[in-house]
Amino acid sequence: MEKIAVITGASSGIGLATAMLLEKKGWIVYALSRSGKSKQDNTVVPQRIIHLKADVNEKQTLDNALCQILSQHQQIDALVCNAGNGIAGAIEDTSAEEAKYQFQTTFFGVHNTICTFLPQMRQQKNGKIIIISSVAGFVPIPFQAFYAAAKSALLSYAKSLSMEIKPFGLQCCAILPGDTKTHFTSNRIIAERAKSPSSPYSITMERSVRKMEEDEKNGIAAEVIAQCIAKQIQQKRMAPVTVPCVQYKLIAFLLRLLPNKPALYLIGRLYA
Repeated sequence: MEKIAVITGASSGIGLATAMLLEKKGWIVYALSRSGKSKQDNTVVPQRIIHLKADVNEKQTLDNALCQILSQHQQIDALVCNAGNGIAGAIEDTSAEEAKYQFQTTFFGVHNTICTFLPQMRQQKNGKIIIISSVAGFVPIPFQAFYAAAKSALLSYAKSLSMEIKPFGLQCCAILPGDTKTHFTSNRIIAERAKSPSSPYSITMERSVRKMEEDEKNGIAAEVIAQCIAKQIQQKRMAPVTVPCVQYKLIAFLLRLLPNKPALYLIGRLYA
């Protein structure tokens, strides 16, 4: 029987890389995004990758996607919640509206997606859910506090979900990528007040964001994260949380050992 995967934020980056990899492994993949098409130039989309328009912030579009998928197939074997966004700026320079923008897609967009597809997967009594959090979920990042907070919330959400859905034969895994080379870098939004040279954080914030962008541009390929996602999906028992790549596993290990004061000092030396 053919396996069916649904991936949000699948027009480029990690989402598209995961779709391409699963398709090579014989899956039929429904790639959901606001554009409903691949944004990667010169990418030949295989027939078994079906791009659908769906905005995780608009529940009706997710419901429509579910109906379209179920009209063709009997079940959904894997759901990858990947859609997200990023906003940078000092906490003081970030308005409540801008902070809500960060959480709307990154956190509540995942919740909308889960609430749409989980009832079908629960009825099947079989299926795997992947939630893309971030190393920022346990590493507080200055000048990206709301991004880190949203990813931290997702990490906790995924752990709670894994316990709730276990009696129904379902599994949930949170994937925590580090710096990854995708369009996320160019799509990052800067808070309006943070753009002003009169901000007391202006010089430090610009230097910090510049360092982050440099790390991302030289970061892990999206295909490496896709391999981690595919590996978890194909395992009989998924890990509840996994960090791709040795260097980020080491960072996670060290931060668990270090007290808060030296840990924050080291992170501050890098980004503040």
